[in-house]
Amino acid sequence: MTTPLPRRRSLTASVIGLATVSLTASLAVLAPATPAFADANAVPTYEVKIDLTTAALDASHAPTSAVKAAFGITGSAKARAYEYYDTAALDLNAQGWDVRLRHKSGSDFEESYKKRFPVTNGDIEAALDEANAEGFDSSDTNYDAEVDWGYSKQTLSFSNEKSHSGSGYSGASMPSSSTGRNWLVNEIPGKLDDWLGSNWGSDTLAASSVHGPVASQVWSGAWEASDDAGIEVLPVKAASGTGTEYIVELSFKTDDFGDASELHADAISVADAHGWLYHGDILKTQLILDRY
Repeated sequence: MTTPLPRRRSLTASVIGLATVSLTASLAVLAPATPAFADANAVPTYEVKIDLTTAALDASHAPTSAVKAAFGITGSAKARAYEYYDTAALDLNAQGWDVRLRHKSGSDFEESYKKRFPVTNGDIEAALDEANAEGFDSSDTNYDAEVDWGYSKQTLSFSNEKSHSGSGYSGASMPSSSTGRNWLVNEIPGKLDDWLGSNWGSDTLAASSVHGPVASQVWSGAWEASDDAGIEVLPVKAASGTGTEYIVELSFKTDDFGDASELHADAISVADAHGWLYHGDILKTQLILDRY
C-alpha cells in the first residue's frame, strides 16, 4: 500500500521546521549582542571649551573689552594655581587617569581624580557604554560625568572631587610637592587605586613627581544658555623651553546637549568673525604634563 501524500508532506514540514529552528539559533549566536549593564549609563553635563589666539588679549594679557562684551564676561580676574602628579613615564595618563591639585584664591584645595574616555565621531553614547563597562555608570555617585567639547574634539570624563583645607595658605599658593603628593595618595578613590591591580594607583602616585605648578587668571560671566561662562588666561613654558606662551580658553558649562551644541557653534562663529579663534584644540592637561 502506497504511503499517503499528506503523511509525506508532514515529514517534510518537520524537517523544514527543524532546519528553521537550527538556523534561527545560529543567527542568534552570530548576531552582535546589545551591551547589558547592571545600571544605566551616566548622564553627563557639558563644558564647551574654545581656544582663542592672543589677539583676544590686551597689553597686560587680560581679555580685551571687546572680547568680554562679546561673550558676557563681567567678573573681575580671580587667581588660581594647579599642578598634576604623575610619574616621569606618565603611567597614570597612559591609563586615561589625571590627578590634579588646584587652589583657587581664598578657597580650600581641590583634589581631582579624573578618568577620560575618548569620544569618536561625536558618538557620546558609545563612550558612555565603554565607561559603563569599566564600572562608571549612573549608580556611582562618587564621580561626575562631563563631556568636554572643544573646537573639533570631544572627551568624556568622570571626576572624583575631594577637598583639603586651605588654612595657612594665602591667595592661590600651593603646598610643597611632597605634601601635595601625600594628600592625593591618602585620598585616592578605590577605582583608581585598584585600576591595574591592588594598590596600583597609590603606588604609582607615591612614585610620582609634580608637573607644575602653573598659575592663571580667570574672568567669569554668563552668555546665551550658560550662566557659567569664563575666560582663563594661562601662561605656560614655551615648547622651545625658553619664553612664555599664553593659552586663552573660553568656556561655557551647561547640563543640556542641545544648549551645548548651540553654544559651541555660536562661540566659534563669533570668535572667528572677530579674528580671535584658534582653529584647533589645545589640551592644557597634556601640555602641562609634557612641559613641566
